[in-house]
Amino acid sequence: MSRRLVIFTEIISPYRTPLFNALAKNPEIDLHVIFLSENDPTLRQWKIYKDEIQFSHEVLPSWRRRVGEFNLLVNGRVAQALRRASPDVILCGGYNYLASWQALIWACAQNIPFLLWSESNVYDMRRGRALVEMLKTEFLNHCDAFVVPGRSAEEYLRATHKIPQDRIFFAPNAVDNHLFSSLALQARQNASAVRRDLGLPERYILFVGRLVAEKGVLELLQAYACLDEDLRRQVALVFVGDGPARSELQQEASRVTPGVVEFSGFAQREQLPAYYALAEMLVLPTYTDTWGLVVNEAMACAVPVIVSRVAGCAADLVQENWNGLLVEPESVSSLKTAILKLASEPKLSATMGGHARQHIDQYSPQAWSVAIAHMMKSVGSHD
Repeated sequence: MSRRLVIFTEIISPYRTPLFNALAKNPEIDLHVIFLSENDPTLRQWKIYKDEIQFSHEVLPSWRRRVGEFNLLVNGRVAQALRRASPDVILCGGYNYLASWQALIWACAQNIPFLLWSESNVYDMRRGRALVEMLKTEFLNHCDAFVVPGRSAEEYLRATHKIPQDRIFFAPNAVDNHLFSSLALQARQNASAVRRDLGLPERYILFVGRLVAEKGVLELLQAYACLDEDLRRQVALVFVGDGPARSELQQEASRVTPGVVEFSGFAQREQLPAYYALAEMLVLPTYTDTWGLVVNEAMACAVPVIVSRVAGCAADLVQENWNGLLVEPESVSSLKTAILKLASEPKLSATMGGHARQHIDQYSPQAWSVAIAHMMKSVGSHD
């Protein structure tokens, strides 16, 4: 007999849909997903791929407003939606929205197991605010168990909140590996046309993500500017994404001579594999990141990665000198050394890319769904 799992999450993310689709195929789980909103247009420009959804779901009525750095989202009919869904277990994707607290209170009142899908790690720069930490601790204290994507998130729960090991379940963060790898292969087979259509240089270093200071984009540009002139004549730097730091980056980039720095703007999911496929490396020099799914994407496209040690994915995805390199956050010299190593050794870079593709197979929507199914068997109803 199947058990009813309700996943309570913020938006219809193109990265989560493959995971939920895989889970919905499990005959032992009756899945229903409650979204707090279709999208967050103030922060993301993602398309909503409704035609790909293969699971039961609904979107709650919502009101959203961004006030400074805070994202306010208020939902209606939370309790009604949960009553209709009649869950055996609730998996909640966060604690920072009012609806999450409403769901927690409802689950406690109904004596239904409530789990938090927790991605916070010890390097998370959002930590340290007294009120936020107090509220988070209160929320976590009422959760029955936790689902984490990797070792950094597990370490955070155990070290910071003293959560026992038997209440933590691992479910690997994943993207649609097959989609990215197949589209990357197509791009490589038509490399000349793709370069022409996207205006890409023959050789380039790639960054994908929001153009904000905390992603380390300014240090990345500085590291590129510090490379030898001959190397900069051969290898460009390409930023794919948009954000408030773009103007400053463009101003600084105009001073880098010789060298080529391209700003390709925001790209939707199906456009990204072409950028990955023809790149020599992906660089994510973030100061703070709960995970960093762009690393999954690049690895699925057989691209070696340079990742900040504080990124949530670093401990799980990057095996140094095998499929990528780790760098210190906010360190231009560390970035320069890593970029130089891969850019000056094409054979090493290609070998690392192959290893990256091999390793990421363990981080798939199917692997995530198997882990969630295991969690469902382990989490029983309250007596």
